[in-house]
Amino acid sequence: MTRATPRSLRGMVSAPHHLAAQAGRDVLADDGSAVEAAVATAACLAVVYPHMTGIGGDGFWLVAEPDGRNWAIDGSGAAAMAADRSLYQGHATIPWRGPLAANTVAGTVAGWQAALAESHATLPLDRLLRDAIHHARAGVVVTAGGAQIAATVSDALRDLRGDYARIFEAEGRPLIEGDLLRQPALATTLERLARDGLDGFYRGELAQAIAEDLVRLGSPLVAADLAAFDARPVEPLSVAITGARLLNLPPPTQGVASLLILALFGRMRDVECDGFDHVHRLVEATKQAFRWRDAHVGDPATMAQDAQALLGDAAAIDRMAGAIDIGRAAPWPHPPALGDTTWFGAADARGQVVSCIQSTYFEFGSGIVLPQTGIVWQNRGCLFALYGDGPNRLRPGARPFHTLNPALARFDDGRVMAYGTMGGEGQPQTQAAVFTRHALFGQPLQAAVDAPRWLLGRTWGDQSTTLKIEAGFDPALYERLAAAGHAVERVPAWSSMMGHAGAIVRHPGGMIEGATDPRSDGMVATW
Repeated sequence: MTRATPRSLRGMVSAPHHLAAQAGRDVLADDGSAVEAAVATAACLAVVYPHMTGIGGDGFWLVAEPDGRNWAIDGSGAAAMAADRSLYQGHATIPWRGPLAANTVAGTVAGWQAALAESHATLPLDRLLRDAIHHARAGVVVTAGGAQIAATVSDALRDLRGDYARIFEAEGRPLIEGDLLRQPALATTLERLARDGLDGFYRGELAQAIAEDLVRLGSPLVAADLAAFDARPVEPLSVAITGARLLNLPPPTQGVASLLILALFGRMRDVECDGFDHVHRLVEATKQAFRWRDAHVGDPATMAQDAQALLGDAAAIDRMAGAIDIGRAAPWPHPPALGDTTWFGAADARGQVVSCIQSTYFEFGSGIVLPQTGIVWQNRGCLFALYGDGPNRLRPGARPFHTLNPALARFDDGRVMAYGTMGGEGQPQTQAAVFTRHALFGQPLQAAVDAPRWLLGRTWGDQSTTLKIEAGFDPALYERLAAAGHAVERVPAWSSMMGHAGAIVRHPGGMIEGATDPRSDGMVATW
């Protein structure tokens, strides 16, 4: 079945949960901007999708203004000042779960604050957080996807210190589809932020309560770490391809990999949409981009190579493209990156377009839920390396590597496209699939998101490096890819392992198109 692409003129929000999309749409209807709608969407996602995101995580913003200006916000938190290698003595790696995994400041709320300030927002905070507060206090119905994840992580999380079991296993079992999830402590926290300001998350009485719980539960984070943090305006990375300029976030995100994949693919010709050449060449471009990413990307303060310099070096990109065998798969033993996320986008009638992504990294992050505030704290800092001297080494105040990377494209004809997905290692790959289908091959936006996808690398609980491909492609494609040396693993159609993608395109005449992923619980909400 072919799903139509929703269109509107006054505004649009795409999000992976329908309640969050509607919260953002209603802000647009109240004369809010796309940024204000995105904050409302983000806050609502923190409540209705707690397995994927929350105010205890990080976030990144990429915004296109109608006057042609582009700006970005890095809302990624730094490691605690007490988080050094001695803290992890006896550990080969940083634990994935528990208090030692909760070792970085949560930057999401500071990202909201910075985005609202940069865009000169006018709606009051209590309006932007209204729906999130309601859903936290009144409850939200658990989806099938949320229930599946709750069951998967139960053994790892239910016995951790903190309030995970009390909130997310209140009946003595994991949440199941149809349960009503209430989060009264989180509702009160959001009310305090609406009343006292977003800065209260880092400084003041709320920050003190957050820090008290973190310390009591065994995290290295203290009040001084919160007080020292602010989100940062950053210059977006960009690269030109035929007909468009692509934008993404700079390190510590993997945005350079997303841009590099498309820049490499743009060097190739005679490609048919979703045929062997399309899939094979994007997979091989992914390998080239990931090798550069893994060798060089981490905290910008410790990087020896400059990501924008690479994207501006046509000769270097030509050499990387020339190393791709258009008929044969390169070997791929590769350490995969984990994580789950939420991407959402918004566009308003005046032409502001937002691409935003936020996450607690693993499902339910570190698993540490703070009793006084109901906040699920992230585990992004488990990506730090304890040994070696690379750009992602652990040190106090450092920022870890991030899989998060919201994308934008400005086309020469005046269109602006915001797009992105959850999915850790799969984010750049899904971005490449959706963008090339729509922008290069002319597929309708919704069809480009719906179509079968692929993932080189891991899924939750699996360290495999196979090329996982959904059902729905031409049957001959699977055989051709295997014959070319790819370790093909077929998976069911519309599998959640392929991420929850979304996209919005604003046309120069004012028409807005949107798409949401059938693999998620989301929708496109129009105004």
